[in-house]
Parts: sequence; C-alpha cells; structure tokens
Amino acid sequence: MPGSKLDPIDRRILAELQADGRMTNVELARRVGISAPPCLRRVRTLEEAGYIRGYHAKVDVRELGFEVRVFAMVGLHSQAEADLSAFEARCRAWPLVRECHMLNGEIDFILKCVAPDLSTFQSFLTEELTAAENVASVKTSLVIRCAKEEPGVPFEVLEQRLEKMA
Repeated sequence: MPGSKLDPIDRRILAELQADGRMTNVELARRVGISAPPCLRRVRTLEEAGYIRGYHAKVDVRELGFEVRVFAMVGLHSQAEADLSAFEARCRAWPLVRECHMLNGEIDFILKCVAPDLSTFQSFLTEELTAAENVASVKTSLVIRCAKEEPGVPFEVLEQRLEKMA
C-alpha cells in the first residue's frame, strides 16, 4: 500500500497540511511533535516525492459570482487511447471545466463545471462541449446544493488500515 511507505510523522504532516496548508513550519512541527528544522526537511522531501502537489486557497465560488455548478456526463464515439487523451487535453483547456474524470462503464467522462450563470454554461455546452470532436453524447445535471466537499484523503482510514496490517 503506497501510504505505508511513509512513517507516522510524515503521515501526520500530510494530514495537518491537508487540513491547514497555511500554518507556519513552527506550528506544524509543534503539532506533529518534532522540531522545526527536521519538519521543514520532511515537508521538502514530501514535496519532492510528489506527496504534496501544491497549496491552494479554497475560494467561495458563489461569492465570486459563479452561481451555476453542473456535472456533465460525456460519451465518446471512440475510446482509443489517442482519442481519450485528445479529449482530456481539450478539457484541460476549457476554463469552465474544473475537474475531468475518466470513468468505467456507460459514461466515458464526468466533468465538474462552474459558470457565472446558466446562459454562459449553455453557450459552453452547445458551442464547445457537444460540438467537440469525438463527443457522442452529453447528459448534464445541475447541482442544487452541495452537502459535502472534502478535498484530499481521510487519513484516519489510512491509519486504521495500517494498524490492522501491523
């Protein structure tokens, strides 16, 4: 299991930074029970190894005027690797698409989209998404409200699994 390559302090560092990526190194070191210099070295090692891929502010999309959130389920004509990669590249270029996941089953991709209003999303849908090369079908669902939005992973589940393996 990939998480088992990390020691308990590294996992605690990741959990703490996932919860609050803005804390100082001194505060992080205090929370995980080590001094600041080795804590900073560990954080740098975790970054270099790819466990930490960035630090982000969680912005309120509605406060910024993005009132519409939509999930779009996309079916493609061809699932050849070149065609899948081409669609993924196109999704990365569309600003309204915030997440793109390839799925197993009837739907090839699910996209999480945001837009300031319904007409902006409709224009994107008709002029770009459904018009894109290789797109066979698009089904959309408008988000009414979000009951839970937790980034990252549940570190408590990882720790429980590791305890059972020990």
